[in-house]
Amino acid sequence: MQDQHEPPADGPIRVFLLDDHEVVRRGLRDLLDAEPDIEVAGEAATGEEALIRGPALRPDVAVLDVRLPDGDGITVCRELRSRVPEVACLMLTSFDDDDALLDAIMAGAAGYVLKQIKGSDLVSAVRTVAAGRSMLDPATTARLMATLRGPEASDGDIGDRRLAALSAREHEILALIGEGCTNRQIGRQLYLSEKTVKNAISRLLAKLGVERRIQAAVMAAQFTPPGKEPH
Repeated sequence: MQDQHEPPADGPIRVFLLDDHEVVRRGLRDLLDAEPDIEVAGEAATGEEALIRGPALRPDVAVLDVRLPDGDGITVCRELRSRVPEVACLMLTSFDDDDALLDAIMAGAAGYVLKQIKGSDLVSAVRTVAAGRSMLDPATTARLMATLRGPEASDGDIGDRRLAALSAREHEILALIGEGCTNRQIGRQLYLSEKTVKNAISRLLAKLGVERRIQAAVMAAQFTPPGKEPH
């Protein structure tokens, strides 16, 4: 039987690291490079460095520190995904911060983990997002959804009815919002103009009874369209 984590035929998972602490980067590099199916393709200490080096390396996964001396990893995530759409961004932070998690969802991050995570769990997280799956914890997402929707969140049926009332096209747009896509990216995928997308999203938010795009994104993360089983 083949080793479960031997390098795939098309090569190992290429990882890019962003953290302002050299000791942390070195530890992450040693941890990940020790795995036969993962290689660290490059690293950076600042957001500016990451946006210069990262796109050229075409990594499969970017492990990004949320807090940086010259900005934040969530902005880097958004910019990286704009330039390298196939990259999966895994946010790494010392703080359990709901606001940062919401921003990460909106930026299209595939995962969000605390630095207290075990080394083996971080390696598993890298493999998970590299395979196209999410590392956003469902329980945390549910808590954020309740917070965003306010007092009426205790009545989950209200949100479910609103979601069920969306058209097929609106469900497509909602799913893309949940993936962190910009209006331009949504337009490209659905062959619509940016103006059409903008108007559609305004109607979508009104139907859902929310004011902010980020609220719709969290709803999208929770919702399973009719006829589809949750992963």
